[in-house]
Amino acid sequence: MFWKSHSLIAAISAASAISVAPCTDPPVGEGEFLVAGPEGKVIVRFFLSASGEPRYSVSLEGRTVVLASALGIVRADGDFTAGLVLERAGRLRRLSGTYRLFQGKRRRCRWRAVERTFHLRNASGDPIDIVFRSFNDGAAFRYVFPNESKFPLKILCEATAFDFPDDSEAFIQPMQEVDTGYERSNPAYEEPYEQGTLVRELPPSGPGWVFPALFHCGGGWVLLTETAPETEYCGCRLLHEPGAAGFTVGFPVRREEFPGGALFPESTGPWALPWRVIAAGRGLAAIVESTLGTDLAPAARRGDWSYVKPGRASWSWVLLKDGATIFDIQKRFVDYASDMGWEYCLVDAGWDGQIGYEKIADLAVYAAGKKVGLILWYNSAGTWNSTPQTPRDLLLTAEGREREFVRIKAMGVRGVKVDFFGGDGQSMLGYYRAIIEDAARHRLLVNCHGATLPRGRQRTYPNFITAEAVKGFEHVTFDQAFADLQPVHCATLPFTRNVFDPMDYTPVCFSEVPGIRRATSNAFELALSVLFTSGVQHYAETPEGMAAVPAAVREFLKSLPAAWDEIRFLDGFPGKFVALARRSGRDWFAAGVNGGPNDRELDLDLAFLRRPTTGTLITDGADDRTFRCEEIFLAPGRTLPLVVKPAGGFVIRFGK
Repeated sequence: MFWKSHSLIAAISAASAISVAPCTDPPVGEGEFLVAGPEGKVIVRFFLSASGEPRYSVSLEGRTVVLASALGIVRADGDFTAGLVLERAGRLRRLSGTYRLFQGKRRRCRWRAVERTFHLRNASGDPIDIVFRSFNDGAAFRYVFPNESKFPLKILCEATAFDFPDDSEAFIQPMQEVDTGYERSNPAYEEPYEQGTLVRELPPSGPGWVFPALFHCGGGWVLLTETAPETEYCGCRLLHEPGAAGFTVGFPVRREEFPGGALFPESTGPWALPWRVIAAGRGLAAIVESTLGTDLAPAARRGDWSYVKPGRASWSWVLLKDGATIFDIQKRFVDYASDMGWEYCLVDAGWDGQIGYEKIADLAVYAAGKKVGLILWYNSAGTWNSTPQTPRDLLLTAEGREREFVRIKAMGVRGVKVDFFGGDGQSMLGYYRAIIEDAARHRLLVNCHGATLPRGRQRTYPNFITAEAVKGFEHVTFDQAFADLQPVHCATLPFTRNVFDPMDYTPVCFSEVPGIRRATSNAFELALSVLFTSGVQHYAETPEGMAAVPAAVREFLKSLPAAWDEIRFLDGFPGKFVALARRSGRDWFAAGVNGGPNDRELDLDLAFLRRPTTGTLITDGADDRTFRCEEIFLAPGRTLPLVVKPAGGFVIRFGK
């Protein structure tokens, strides 16, 4: 049996730190209701059609970015998409809250919103609530079935839609077909993005399109995603009809469930469904700096999370592959992590056969003496794919997880990387949750690969440190076509996949990849260490490759924080270029990459630096495999002009 879902009452209790204040109803037309954010930038309009179909739209600073779109749920025992009657519109309430994260773009998060709940009944008299929240940087809504139920309620589909203006462009990743790819291991959220394609001209994608999805529409930007459920639900995707200007929410398909478990959502009531999140802004800063994906996620479960330490890790597999998972090489990577001041070393697939438990225990003791924690790889897979890598099938049951976690915890292991999950069915998401919760009881960190999107779950379970759910650097080592696409791909991810959730892309490679011509410069690779966020950042580079770069580059990577306090969007456009600044404590770092084929001239506004300061700038040298390092002086009120080479990058550490 998987983790027992919390009731709606328990979910509300977990959010008891939220402050609430009344709000005045704005005047609107008959039968229409507005939910305007704290500063009135974002406004949600809700109404019922003449046939009782729920509808909503979203405007941003007076321009509609989501047109009137459908809402509703179809349950096995009732239709909540038409014939609805509004019983009561709840009062507008001003909400605000604060919370802490262990990782990501901002450790201390604050949010403000205006909320309104619409209480409806369907033609059979069964109740459904639709809850809207408007923020300064977007909006969100979710469905709630408020009544207690003795038997599970089963959802068959959602009518939820997002209809965009005709000229809207999408930066969006196609869903992978189930049972395709390496050893039938798809879906794994590992495809490149459509780049600014008109929504009406998107190519067919039978399985749909994944969250988060970015749109340029109505003179602004919108990023769609969803949160992890407070109670049982499946992971969803976006469905698109050829020629249409919008999307509907789609469910997983057969074989995305844990064997013997549910595919579609079912739960007893009361039942609060996941939030549908619509981040919105006139400029990209509002998207990149937003924390809506965690603002709306369930609060951290109560417990002692003091063992959760974000960090950086050495990792042999990406460049050296399976043959490197032997004791002597892993010991060398422990030494490498220690020399760099990094907190972890990841020992990848095959360790059980090529090293063995006894020697892994010795390695864990050795690593602890070097102040390095070991993370061990596991294959999650049961019957849903045929991946042969081991250890395999040890985590499928609660009893198996208990045996394994007790064993490796006694050895001194700090965490697990679990790979090759099987999709987004409700029971498969329950399997993720069971692994994370059981690992938490043993004070172990969890990294999920071949995996679905985190959907804010890192807030709820701080030991869930990162997930892949991206076409990461390992694919550069497999495929020249993707290596050639990497500059564009990496310049897209800070606007999409990595906006809200940790992303284990495994960046930073200075060495040549066997059999592949890497398209990115070394300075581009270095910049990814700042641009991408992950609870544990696993670096692709080897000890030998790191020893070959200038000392200033090594010192920069030694100095990088494991988590950040603040983010500033400096400049960029999806797929073309991006420049960000991040702060940890009093230290600011900046980085940028050029995804395009020509020089990119930047004029960076560094107004966040309130006093004159020096900085160390590292950028491309005479060619794309060398660096140029220089000290720079920055005065308040001045901008910093830079020229970034094609597929090149830069980093700056201020004040050092």
